[in-house]
Amino acid sequence: MHMSSTINPLANPKGVKTLCELCQKPAKLRCTNCPVTYYCDPDHQQADWTSIHEKVCPLLVSIHSHPPLHTLQADRERHHRETLKKQEQLIEIAHLEAQKWVSKKSFHHALPAALLFLRWAMRLYGSHSVKLVPAYLLLAEANIGLDSMSQAREYLTKAEWAVMNTPDCNPIVHHQLHRSLGRLHAATGKYSSALFHFSNDVYYASEVFGLDSTVTFRGYFLMADVFLKENKPDVTCSLYTEVACFWHTHLCKLMEGISQSGNQAEDCFADAQCVEVDGMLRCILEFEEQYPNPRSDQSTLLVHSLAMLWLLCNNYTKALEYGKKAELLIQGSSEQNSMRESIQNLLHYAEKHLQ
Repeated sequence: MHMSSTINPLANPKGVKTLCELCQKPAKLRCTNCPVTYYCDPDHQQADWTSIHEKVCPLLVSIHSHPPLHTLQADRERHHRETLKKQEQLIEIAHLEAQKWVSKKSFHHALPAALLFLRWAMRLYGSHSVKLVPAYLLLAEANIGLDSMSQAREYLTKAEWAVMNTPDCNPIVHHQLHRSLGRLHAATGKYSSALFHFSNDVYYASEVFGLDSTVTFRGYFLMADVFLKENKPDVTCSLYTEVACFWHTHLCKLMEGISQSGNQAEDCFADAQCVEVDGMLRCILEFEEQYPNPRSDQSTLLVHSLAMLWLLCNNYTKALEYGKKAELLIQGSSEQNSMRESIQNLLHYAEKHLQ
């Protein structure tokens, strides 16, 4: 549980101002667990605690600790190295938490974690480093989700500038930057620009991860979304079909691993990735159901994919729910017996683990 104490600005050393962790306004409260974090009001303290501070509070205390006076030079150097490692650990924790909140579309919660990520990355790597780009992109995505487009554009401009000033920039960073720029342009109705950036996203993603990768096909899905907004259902349908077939094949291969080993599903997907893939597949399924010429085989494939996804995420209740839907759909489908057998095996597996 977080605690706070009121601070007296007159008690600060001359020239030192305490600022709120979230908004940088003059602070009135201080965390009592780590007396190095300040807030302007209880709401900002609660927001920060929920987002990230609970996970990093002890680490901040450790980072701000000083070596004892009159220690040897070697001890001071060791303390400095240990502090750098702790700062890297802090940055990684903030990065992962911000990613988690963005994936869950909990954008208000993402902001404090992403701001902490950016602030400490600046301290460690400098204010012009390309290593700040992931933090800028997370802040941009959170602001797009909150409909704060001007703020998102500002962060993306800083990310672009950092990439432009890094000639040997990793293709992964280019892929991530173009994806975020594509999202911004899609959200603001600039569809041609969005498609340009998503095309570059796919290019760089395929260069790093390969043509048949989950990352690359996420880019195709985002392109399909833009074509749908442009009222081009045929192009959308074509891309959605490619994405659906890729995911079905990918999930079937993961399921084969479970069948051969006879073991329980391992953590094939992180929670955030599972939520993202579920949203993508359900979006394509909804399109299929509303398409002028519904394709029962495609709907069966998508529902089967959703059943496999949730089984691989060890959510057997949802796996059973989608598995039963797939079983009903395939009765009127022209699909091969292989999918019927796969659905039956999935149902038995889910039922066994729910007993």
